[in-house]
Amino acid sequence: MSIKRILSAVTLSLGLIGLNTAHADSFPTKAVNIVVPFSPGGATDILARLLAERLHDKLGQPFVVENKPGAGTMIASNYVAAAKPDGHTILLAASSLGIAPSVYSKVQYDPIKDFDPITQVASVVHVLGVHPSLPVDNIHELIEYLKENPDEVSYGSVGVGTSTHLEAELFKQMANVEMLEIPYKGSAPALTDLVAGRIQLMFDAWASTSPFAKDGKVKVLAVTTKEPSPSVPGMPSISEAVPGFAAMPWLGFVAPAGTPTEAIEVLHTTLTEILEEEEVKERFTSLGLDVIGNTPEEFAEFIKQDIETWGNVARTANIRIE
Repeated sequence: MSIKRILSAVTLSLGLIGLNTAHADSFPTKAVNIVVPFSPGGATDILARLLAERLHDKLGQPFVVENKPGAGTMIASNYVAAAKPDGHTILLAASSLGIAPSVYSKVQYDPIKDFDPITQVASVVHVLGVHPSLPVDNIHELIEYLKENPDEVSYGSVGVGTSTHLEAELFKQMANVEMLEIPYKGSAPALTDLVAGRIQLMFDAWASTSPFAKDGKVKVLAVTTKEPSPSVPGMPSISEAVPGFAAMPWLGFVAPAGTPTEAIEVLHTTLTEILEEEEVKERFTSLGLDVIGNTPEEFAEFIKQDIETWGNVARTANIRIE
Protein backbone atom coordinates (compact mmCIF):
# COMPACT_ATOMS: atom_id res chain seq x y z
CA MET A 1 0.00 0.00 0.00
CA SER A 2 1.29 3.44 -0.89
CA ILE A 3 2.10 6.07 1.72
CA LYS A 4 -0.77 8.16 0.34
CA ARG A 5 -3.28 5.36 0.91
CA ILE A 6 -1.96 4.70 4.41
CA LEU A 7 -2.33 8.36 5.35
CA SER A 8 -5.85 8.41 3.92
CA ALA A 9 -6.82 5.34 5.96
CA VAL A 10 -5.38 6.85 9.15
CA THR A 11 -7.24 10.12 8.51
CA LEU A 12 -10.51 8.25 7.95
CA SER A 13 -10.02 6.21 11.13
CA LEU A 14 -9.36 9.31 13.20
CA GLY A 15 -12.46 10.92 11.70
CA LEU A 16 -14.61 7.95 12.66
CA ILE A 17 -13.18 8.00 16.19
CA GLY A 18 -14.05 11.67 16.41
CA LEU A 19 -17.61 10.99 15.26
CA ASN A 20 -18.02 8.17 17.77
CA THR A 21 -16.69 10.37 20.57
CA ALA A 22 -19.03 13.19 19.63
CA HIS A 23 -21.94 10.76 19.59
CA ALA A 24 -20.96 9.36 22.99
CA ASP A 25 -20.94 12.87 24.47
CA SER A 26 -24.40 13.79 23.16
CA PHE A 27 -27.37 13.95 25.53
CA PRO A 28 -28.49 11.72 27.18
CA THR A 29 -25.38 9.79 28.13
CA LYS A 30 -26.98 7.70 30.89
CA ALA A 31 -30.33 6.94 32.52
CA VAL A 32 -32.65 9.92 33.08
CA ASN A 33 -34.69 10.10 36.28
CA ILE A 34 -38.22 11.45 35.91
CA VAL A 35 -39.24 12.56 39.40
CA VAL A 36 -43.01 12.43 39.97
CA PRO A 37 -44.42 14.32 42.99
CA PHE A 38 -47.30 11.87 43.48
CA SER A 39 -47.74 8.24 44.55
CA PRO A 40 -47.69 5.38 42.01
CA GLY A 41 -50.93 4.46 40.27
CA GLY A 42 -52.51 7.88 39.73
CA ALA A 43 -53.03 9.66 36.42
CA THR A 44 -49.77 11.61 36.71
CA ASP A 45 -47.78 8.45 37.41
CA ILE A 46 -49.43 6.64 34.48
CA LEU A 47 -48.65 9.60 32.23
CA ALA A 48 -45.02 9.67 33.39
CA ARG A 49 -44.52 5.98 32.69
CA LEU A 50 -46.09 6.26 29.24
CA LEU A 51 -43.78 9.14 28.31
CA ALA A 52 -40.76 7.43 29.92
CA GLU A 53 -41.26 4.40 27.70
CA ARG A 54 -41.53 6.50 24.54
CA LEU A 55 -38.52 8.65 25.51
CA HIS A 56 -36.48 5.49 25.97
CA ASP A 57 -37.57 4.24 22.55
CA LYS A 58 -36.52 7.47 20.86
CA LEU A 59 -33.36 8.41 22.77
CA GLY A 60 -31.93 4.99 23.63
CA GLN A 61 -31.26 5.57 27.32
CA PRO A 62 -33.51 4.38 30.20
CA PHE A 63 -35.99 6.92 31.57
CA VAL A 64 -36.76 5.86 35.13
CA VAL A 65 -39.84 7.12 37.01
CA GLU A 66 -39.07 7.97 40.63
CA ASN A 67 -42.08 8.75 42.86
CA LYS A 68 -41.47 11.30 45.62
CA PRO A 69 -44.89 12.29 47.01
CA GLY A 70 -45.58 14.52 50.00
CA ALA A 71 -45.64 18.07 51.39
CA GLY A 72 -47.85 19.43 48.63
CA THR A 73 -45.35 18.18 46.00
CA MET A 74 -42.55 20.19 47.64
CA ILE A 75 -40.45 17.09 48.47
CA ALA A 76 -40.08 16.29 44.77
CA SER A 77 -39.58 19.93 43.80
CA ASN A 78 -36.84 20.46 46.39
CA TYR A 79 -35.12 17.25 45.30
CA VAL A 80 -34.96 18.26 41.64
CA ALA A 81 -34.04 21.88 42.38
CA ALA A 82 -30.95 20.57 44.22
CA ALA A 83 -30.06 17.93 41.61
CA LYS A 84 -27.07 18.17 39.29
CA PRO A 85 -28.14 20.34 36.32
CA ASP A 86 -27.07 18.00 33.53
CA GLY A 87 -30.50 17.02 32.21
CA HIS A 88 -30.44 13.54 33.73
CA THR A 89 -32.85 14.45 36.55
CA ILE A 90 -36.09 16.16 35.56
CA LEU A 91 -39.38 16.86 37.30
CA LEU A 92 -42.86 16.15 36.01
CA ALA A 93 -44.17 19.23 37.77
CA ALA A 94 -47.78 20.07 38.55
CA SER A 95 -49.53 23.40 39.14
CA SER A 96 -48.52 23.15 42.78
CA LEU A 97 -44.93 23.99 41.77
CA GLY A 98 -46.04 27.62 41.41
CA ILE A 99 -48.94 27.56 43.87
CA ALA A 100 -46.91 26.42 46.88
CA PRO A 101 -45.00 29.70 47.46
CA SER A 102 -48.33 31.56 47.61
CA VAL A 103 -49.97 29.30 50.19
CA TYR A 104 -47.12 27.81 52.26
CA SER A 105 -45.12 30.02 54.60
CA LYS A 106 -41.96 27.93 54.21
CA VAL A 107 -40.92 27.00 50.67
CA GLN A 108 -37.26 26.20 49.95
CA TYR A 109 -37.31 26.68 46.17
CA ASP A 110 -38.12 29.50 43.77
CA PRO A 111 -40.40 28.22 40.96
CA ILE A 112 -38.85 30.66 38.47
CA LYS A 113 -35.18 30.89 39.44
CA ASP A 114 -34.56 27.25 40.40
CA PHE A 115 -35.96 25.51 37.32
CA ASP A 116 -35.58 25.57 33.54
CA PRO A 117 -38.89 24.81 31.75
CA ILE A 118 -38.88 22.11 29.07
CA THR A 119 -42.51 21.84 27.98
CA GLN A 120 -46.01 21.84 29.39
CA VAL A 121 -47.28 18.43 28.38
CA ALA A 122 -50.93 18.70 29.38
CA SER A 123 -53.67 20.53 31.19
CA VAL A 124 -55.67 18.48 33.69
CA VAL A 125 -59.34 18.87 32.83
CA HIS A 126 -61.31 19.95 35.89
CA VAL A 127 -65.07 20.28 36.09
CA LEU A 128 -67.62 21.89 38.37
CA GLY A 129 -70.03 19.23 39.61
CA VAL A 130 -73.10 19.58 41.85
CA HIS A 131 -75.39 17.18 43.69
CA PRO A 132 -78.45 16.38 41.54
CA SER A 133 -80.75 17.79 44.23
CA LEU A 134 -79.42 21.31 43.62
CA PRO A 135 -82.08 23.00 41.43
CA VAL A 136 -79.69 24.22 38.72
CA ASP A 137 -78.82 22.96 35.25
CA ASN A 138 -76.12 25.38 34.15
CA ILE A 139 -73.60 27.90 35.47
CA HIS A 140 -75.95 30.87 35.00
CA GLU A 141 -78.57 29.19 37.18
CA LEU A 142 -75.95 28.19 39.74
CA ILE A 143 -74.71 31.76 40.12
CA GLU A 144 -78.28 33.02 40.52
CA TYR A 145 -79.01 30.32 43.11
CA LEU A 146 -75.86 31.12 45.09
CA LYS A 147 -76.72 34.83 45.17
CA GLU A 148 -80.25 34.07 46.37
CA ASN A 149 -78.99 31.55 48.95
CA PRO A 150 -75.74 32.98 50.35
CA ASP A 151 -73.77 30.68 52.63
CA GLU A 152 -76.27 27.82 52.21
CA VAL A 153 -74.14 25.89 49.73
CA SER A 154 -71.02 24.04 50.84
CA TYR A 155 -68.28 22.90 48.50
CA GLY A 156 -65.65 20.24 48.99
CA SER A 157 -61.95 20.73 48.34
CA VAL A 158 -59.21 18.12 48.40
CA GLY A 159 -57.32 20.22 50.95
CA VAL A 160 -56.52 23.80 51.86
CA GLY A 161 -54.40 25.49 49.20
CA THR A 162 -54.95 22.79 46.58
CA SER A 163 -56.06 23.56 43.03
CA THR A 164 -59.66 22.53 43.80
CA HIS A 165 -59.72 24.96 46.72
CA LEU A 166 -58.23 27.83 44.72
CA GLU A 167 -60.54 27.19 41.76
CA ALA A 168 -63.59 27.50 44.01
CA GLU A 169 -62.22 30.69 45.57
CA LEU A 170 -61.51 32.14 42.11
CA PHE A 171 -65.09 31.31 41.12
CA LYS A 172 -66.41 33.00 44.27
CA GLN A 173 -64.35 36.12 43.61
CA MET A 174 -65.14 36.44 39.91
CA ALA A 175 -68.85 35.50 40.13
CA ASN A 176 -69.32 37.48 43.36
CA VAL A 177 -70.96 34.59 45.23
CA GLU A 178 -70.48 32.91 48.61
CA MET A 179 -69.96 29.24 49.45
CA LEU A 180 -68.66 27.42 52.51
CA GLU A 181 -65.51 25.31 52.08
CA ILE A 182 -65.37 21.80 53.55
CA PRO A 183 -61.77 20.51 53.22
CA TYR A 184 -61.06 16.80 52.74
CA LYS A 185 -57.92 14.69 52.63
CA GLY A 186 -58.19 13.71 49.00
CA SER A 187 -60.68 13.54 46.17
CA ALA A 188 -62.32 10.20 47.03
CA PRO A 189 -63.83 11.18 50.41
CA ALA A 190 -64.99 14.54 49.03
CA LEU A 191 -66.72 12.88 46.07
CA THR A 192 -68.30 10.34 48.43
CA ASP A 193 -69.88 13.17 50.40
CA LEU A 194 -70.94 14.98 47.22
CA VAL A 195 -72.72 11.84 46.00
CA ALA A 196 -74.34 11.46 49.43
CA GLY A 197 -75.51 15.08 49.41
CA ARG A 198 -73.52 16.10 52.47
CA ILE A 199 -71.89 18.80 50.31
CA GLN A 200 -73.55 20.37 47.30
CA LEU A 201 -70.72 21.35 44.98
CA MET A 202 -67.16 20.47 44.06
CA PHE A 203 -64.40 21.34 41.61
CA ASP A 204 -62.40 18.24 40.71
CA ALA A 205 -60.68 16.39 37.89
CA TRP A 206 -62.91 15.01 35.16
CA ALA A 207 -61.09 11.67 35.43
CA SER A 208 -62.32 11.16 39.02
CA THR A 209 -65.74 12.81 38.57
CA SER A 210 -66.79 11.20 35.29
CA PRO A 211 -67.83 7.76 36.69
CA PHE A 212 -70.30 9.47 39.04
CA ALA A 213 -71.49 11.81 36.29
CA LYS A 214 -72.18 8.89 33.95
CA ASP A 215 -74.22 7.18 36.70
CA GLY A 216 -76.24 10.34 37.30
CA LYS A 217 -74.93 10.72 40.85
CA VAL A 218 -73.19 14.03 40.09
CA LYS A 219 -74.43 16.72 37.72
CA VAL A 220 -71.52 18.32 35.84
CA LEU A 221 -72.24 21.90 34.78
CA ALA A 222 -69.02 23.03 33.10
CA VAL A 223 -65.29 22.62 32.58
CA THR A 224 -62.86 25.07 34.20
CA THR A 225 -60.69 25.51 31.10
CA LYS A 226 -60.91 28.83 29.26
CA GLU A 227 -62.36 27.08 26.21
CA PRO A 228 -64.45 23.89 26.01
CA SER A 229 -62.28 20.80 26.37
CA PRO A 230 -62.02 18.01 23.79
CA SER A 231 -61.85 15.59 26.72
CA VAL A 232 -65.46 16.42 27.66
CA PRO A 233 -67.26 16.92 24.34
CA GLY A 234 -70.26 19.24 24.44
CA MET A 235 -69.56 20.56 27.94
CA PRO A 236 -69.50 24.38 28.20
CA SER A 237 -66.80 26.28 30.05
CA ILE A 238 -67.40 28.43 33.12
CA SER A 239 -66.07 31.40 31.16
CA GLU A 240 -69.32 31.47 29.17
CA ALA A 241 -71.06 32.75 32.31
CA VAL A 242 -68.02 34.27 34.06
CA PRO A 243 -65.96 36.07 31.38
CA GLY A 244 -62.24 35.62 31.87
CA PHE A 245 -62.52 32.64 34.20
CA ALA A 246 -59.84 30.04 33.51
CA ALA A 247 -58.44 27.41 35.82
CA MET A 248 -56.17 24.91 34.14
CA PRO A 249 -54.19 22.66 36.46
CA TRP A 250 -51.20 21.54 34.46
CA LEU A 251 -48.43 19.00 34.15
CA GLY A 252 -45.09 19.79 32.57
CA PHE A 253 -41.41 18.93 32.59
CA VAL A 254 -38.83 21.19 34.20
CA ALA A 255 -35.12 20.66 34.88
CA PRO A 256 -32.79 22.14 37.52
CA ALA A 257 -31.72 25.69 36.69
CA GLY A 258 -28.52 25.76 34.64
CA THR A 259 -29.27 22.61 32.65
CA PRO A 260 -27.40 22.74 29.29
CA THR A 261 -29.41 24.12 26.40
CA GLU A 262 -28.65 20.98 24.37
CA ALA A 263 -30.38 18.77 26.95
CA ILE A 264 -33.42 21.07 27.12
CA GLU A 265 -33.69 21.13 23.32
CA VAL A 266 -33.36 17.35 22.97
CA LEU A 267 -36.01 16.71 25.63
CA HIS A 268 -38.35 19.38 24.26
CA THR A 269 -38.09 18.22 20.65
CA THR A 270 -38.54 14.56 21.55
CA LEU A 271 -41.45 15.17 23.91
CA THR A 272 -43.36 17.32 21.45
CA GLU A 273 -42.91 14.63 18.79
CA ILE A 274 -44.29 12.03 21.21
CA LEU A 275 -47.26 14.25 22.09
CA GLU A 276 -48.25 14.34 18.41
CA GLU A 277 -48.68 10.54 18.30
CA GLU A 278 -52.35 9.53 18.02
CA GLU A 279 -51.96 6.68 20.50
CA VAL A 280 -50.50 9.08 23.07
CA LYS A 281 -53.27 11.64 22.47
CA GLU A 282 -55.93 8.97 22.96
CA ARG A 283 -54.31 7.83 26.20
CA PHE A 284 -54.18 11.40 27.47
CA THR A 285 -57.88 11.90 26.72
CA SER A 286 -58.73 8.69 28.61
CA LEU A 287 -56.89 10.15 31.62
CA GLY A 288 -58.81 13.43 31.40
CA LEU A 289 -55.87 15.38 30.01
CA ASP A 290 -55.66 17.85 27.13
CA VAL A 291 -52.34 17.71 25.22
CA ILE A 292 -50.32 20.98 25.15
CA GLY A 293 -46.67 20.60 24.06
CA ASN A 294 -45.51 24.24 24.03
CA THR A 295 -42.00 25.70 23.81
CA PRO A 296 -39.76 26.26 26.85
CA GLU A 297 -40.27 30.02 26.44
CA GLU A 298 -44.06 29.70 26.26
CA PHE A 299 -44.07 27.38 29.25
CA ALA A 300 -41.94 29.81 31.26
CA GLU A 301 -44.38 32.64 30.53
CA PHE A 302 -47.34 30.42 31.41
CA ILE A 303 -45.80 29.51 34.78
CA LYS A 304 -45.25 33.20 35.59
CA GLN A 305 -48.88 34.04 34.77
CA ASP A 306 -50.13 31.03 36.74
CA ILE A 307 -48.13 32.09 39.81
CA GLU A 308 -49.59 35.59 39.57
CA THR A 309 -53.17 34.33 39.19
CA TRP A 310 -53.14 31.95 42.14
CA GLY A 311 -51.07 34.30 44.28
CA ASN A 312 -53.77 36.94 43.89
CA VAL A 313 -56.51 34.40 44.71
CA ALA A 314 -54.67 33.17 47.80
CA ARG A 315 -54.07 36.69 49.11
CA THR A 316 -57.66 37.78 48.52
CA ALA A 317 -59.03 34.65 50.23
CA ASN A 318 -56.39 34.88 52.99
CA ILE A 319 -55.16 31.33 52.34
CA ARG A 320 -51.92 30.60 54.19
CA ILE A 321 -50.49 27.37 55.55
CA GLU A 322 -47.87 27.63 58.28
